[in-house]
Amino acid sequence: MSNQKKEKHTISVLVNDEPGALARVIGLFSGRGYNIDSLTVAPVNLTKKYSRIIIVTSGTKTIIEQIIHSLERLIQVKKVIDLTSSNSTNERELALIKVTLKNKNSNLLKKIIKKYKAKLIFNNSTKYAFEITNSPDMINSFIIELNNLGTIDVSRTGLIAILKN
Repeated sequence: MSNQKKEKHTISVLVNDEPGALARVIGLFSGRGYNIDSLTVAPVNLTKKYSRIIIVTSGTKTIIEQIIHSLERLIQVKKVIDLTSSNSTNERELALIKVTLKNKNSNLLKKIIKKYKAKLIFNNSTKYAFEITNSPDMINSFIIELNNLGTIDVSRTGLIAILKN
């Protein structure tokens, strides 16, 4: 029995932008029983037709190494980087959040919005919608504070990350 502890890892996977590439990457995770906590994918180089997949998963050091080696063996994969191992990574997430206030407590709402630097998208008498780009932890805190004010509806992009160097 391994005494390694599970840790969250953010893995960047550069793939050929072709049908089935994402399915093969996801299939690698599901076939081995690994969970994906967050997944984002988008084209990053239109001339070479590459897409970047950012995957957040949890596992022991051994499991993460197995995942990376398995990803590197896929034909569609051009490059795999464990962004967690680098202190020079910027991680962000975008969330759109709509809140329906229980009480007309717009002063407290304004304080929360200012604290988290959220951007107002629209409002009417009781409904407000915001855009926030920040770390997942900060977005979670923002959601918790808004949840105390009323009913919320949340859409999140999932984590994206890039190396500073």
